[in-house]
Amino acid sequence: MGESVQAEVMMSFLVSEELSFRIPVELRYATRDPYAVRLTFHLPGDAPVTWAFGRELLVDGVGRPCGDGDVRIAPVDPEPLAEVLIRLQVGSDQALFRSSAAPLVAFLDRTDKLVPLGQEGALADFDTHLDEALDRILAEEQSAG
Repeated sequence: MGESVQAEVMMSFLVSEELSFRIPVELRYATRDPYAVRLTFHLPGDAPVTWAFGRELLVDGVGRPCGDGDVRIAPVDPEPLAEVLIRLQVGSDQALFRSSAAPLVAFLDRTDKLVPLGQEGALADFDTHLDEALDRILAEEQSAG
């Protein structure tokens, strides 16, 4: 199944300029999907929500604004490694989270020790796992459709 790295980070869920609350967010990285990180948000009163996106996007977003799709990550201040904003969007709905950069950097450092950035393709069975994951996703879409 492969090796993995996990961490839990407390983030602020920014509902509006006046309202925010802290929630636990589980960060996961696994060698079976070496290009992605998964963040599971545990919102009060709702089922946990998991987002998967490129590890490199998180690495870059800690230091500079990046992302042009459903996931955008940017430092809050020009001061390096202070706080990071993570914006997730589906259609017109969006959620904004603020996190200290330090635990994200520590998590990313652990992922880099497991699979150095840029070496993801060297994992011999990645293509097999990718094919299995794509088959599973297609089967889920067909059964839901």
